Amino acid sequence: MAKVILKKKIDPSTGTPSDVKSYARKIWLAGLGAYAKIGQEGSEYFQELIKAGQVVEKKGKKVVAEKLEAANAEIDEAKSEVSTFKGRVEVQLDKVEKAFDTRVASALNRIGIPSKHDVETLSAKLDELTALLERVARKS
Repeated sequence: MAKVILKKKIDPSTGTPSDVKSYARKIWLAGLGAYAKIGQEGSEYFQELIKAGQVVEKKGKKVVAEKLEAANAEIDEAKSEVSTFKGRVEVQLDKVEKAFDTRVASALNRIGIPSKHDVETLSAKLDELTALLERVARKS
């Protein structure tokens, strides 16, 4: 078996092998140049991204601080309203408690159970009578 070797014919209109080699070298150098430029500009672009990120972070912190301040102001206002409401509720509870005490005392008095004041008055009178009896007993 014989091998047939075919050689490519070079068309004079497409250029010579040295022209193709030169063109391939230019493509290679263009690729290297692009790589170098991307490396250089990539670093610069990275720095620009960092600066842009810092600006966004600063603005974000400012917005968060403003929102936090507004929320704290609303909380303080709500606390004030709760304190005012609490005071009014305590006043109302005191009124209800006094009314309840008055009604219970009235009901107990109607059925003949003496009030605390009645017991204290009676106790004071007993103390006076006891003292008087002791004086009379000493004189005799």
